Amino acid sequence: MTTTLRPEGPETPTAAGGRTRRWLILANGHPIGALRTTAEPQGSQLWGKISELEITEGRGRGRGTFGGLAAEEVLRTWGCTRVDVGIPGDADTARGLATTLGYAERALGMSKRLTTAPALPAGVSTRPFDPADLDDWLARSAAGFRRSLVESGLTEEEARARTGGDDPPNPVPQGVETPGVVLHRLYDADGTEGPYGSIWVQLRLRDLPDGEPLAWVMSVEVSPAHRGRGHGRALMLLAERECLAAGVRNLGLNVFTHNGTAVRLYASLGYEITERFYGKHL
Repeated sequence: MTTTLRPEGPETPTAAGGRTRRWLILANGHPIGALRTTAEPQGSQLWGKISELEITEGRGRGRGTFGGLAAEEVLRTWGCTRVDVGIPGDADTARGLATTLGYAERALGMSKRLTTAPALPAGVSTRPFDPADLDDWLARSAAGFRRSLVESGLTEEEARARTGGDDPPNPVPQGVETPGVVLHRLYDADGTEGPYGSIWVQLRLRDLPDGEPLAWVMSVEVSPAHRGRGHGRALMLLAERECLAAGVRNLGLNVFTHNGTAVRLYASLGYEITERFYGKHL
């Protein structure tokens, strides 16, 4: 039996200046599945993505493996240097396929439906960032994110590309007054000791399929000297309170797989894994 890949339709551009195309997986000319390949610019590089991979007939016969390998070859011809896949949190078969094809899990997408504003722990207080401190904090946060990208499996060059190179755009152009942004720090009850940590939340990253807004934790950070004291939990509770005060009931985040402490914290707060992110170099 001959398995092949055939375009389902024309190639189209992406909003970010990349390219994408959907393909049919054929067995002896008969459609038995489909997938999509996408290439997006990351600095001077092109990164590939495989999505919408589905086998509709003859599962368990290696057809998914063929589809993945064929998609990688397409992305190589497009000039991609790496490929990433996002897999639903409960799709164990797809996770097994990714592992078979040599992909490594890098990060988790987690989310929670918010209902009631939680109380903050006793002994802490919060206040917005001092505008004078924000630029230095953003620079340190970006450097820490870049280190975490490398720890998750990216090369130094890929991490620089992912974070916008040496001169990335300012994510909060109006500082602490940027609309839709929460930038707060955690202190002791009197507000005189600290900061113990910081949190940055985008109150409306995008809308969910049902039209409800989804907020996103862009960064949560506890100072090294104050870790292990529940401050990360307090910051996440603060994020939930801020979301509910803004009328947003869905909060999501990404966490690197190697950060087991953070993964356990979010799970204990009721966040569920919605997506697993895998990648490899081409």
